[in-house]
Amino acid sequence: MSARSERACMLCGIIQPFKKFVDQGCPNCESLLHFQDNEEGQVQECTSPAFEGLVALGNDNRASWVARWLRIDSFTSGLYAVKVNGKLPPDIISELESQNIVYRPRDGSAED
Repeated sequence: MSARSERACMLCGIIQPFKKFVDQGCPNCESLLHFQDNEEGQVQECTSPAFEGLVALGNDNRASWVARWLRIDSFTSGLYAVKVNGKLPPDIISELESQNIVYRPRDGSAED
């Protein structure tokens, strides 16, 4: 499945086609990562084509233990990756930290 056009956001894990990230941004992280109309920059650096596992998040996500475990229970409905390979660039992480946002890599390297 290496020819897929879907990518996963490295911050929230939502899976969308590359073009949708460029055209509409990330439904959860757009105000932080500014994907929309930024094909060469943010979308390439902050999404990954390499991800594992799929979780479908519906409308009643707060009742889902899986959504809470993946820390996606406050996000919009959609398909999410269980694990996203890659990490956000250091300058993006610094910008998030300056806004008091804790970045937890979704590649399995984060410790609780």
